[in-house]
Amino acid sequence: MLYSLLQLIILFFVIFDPLLSFVVFFGATADMSPEEKRKTALLAVIVAFSISVLCLIFGAGILRLFNTNIQDFKIAGGIILAILGIKMSLGQSDSEKVMGTKRSAKAIASIIATPLLTGPASITAIIISVHDYGRLLTAIAVLLVLIITLILFLQAPRITRFTGETALQVVSTLMGLITLSWGIMFIKQGFGS
Repeated sequence: MLYSLLQLIILFFVIFDPLLSFVVFFGATADMSPEEKRKTALLAVIVAFSISVLCLIFGAGILRLFNTNIQDFKIAGGIILAILGIKMSLGQSDSEKVMGTKRSAKAIASIIATPLLTGPASITAIIISVHDYGRLLTAIAVLLVLIITLILFLQAPRITRFTGETALQVVSTLMGLITLSWGIMFIKQGFGS
């Protein structure tokens, strides 16, 4: 059980990619007061958590509603994860969307929450993980990753003093390769089941 939880934490850390979101958060909130930064961080994580909870509770029902099964969803989700992994590995991101928006706390938080933290890949991974590992382990893993994300956001000024954006981008690229490998694994499971 502990090994499965660790696997899920790594999976969601890679897919949620709090480091990429951190870079976007840091750049988008650079001109904000500390209070506005805290508000933005909390709002982004609360929205991401809310989306995750909805997927945890209603994910399987959504599959039934659209008359599909978990094997088909694994193949579709694996393709999404593979595309996300390729984009991350090549250093491409959706951060331009945040930088181009109105820089209000709500606007920045909503874009960081989705699609950066809980986009299609995260939603797919949650639904598949609930099926493979159960609701409790999946919920614990998601919660731990979002708590880590919140801590990163709240400690942004301190963290960036010790690391540069380049180091964060290198880590994000490596995580892209892991995301790509999870995508391929999901596709293989979908065809093999």
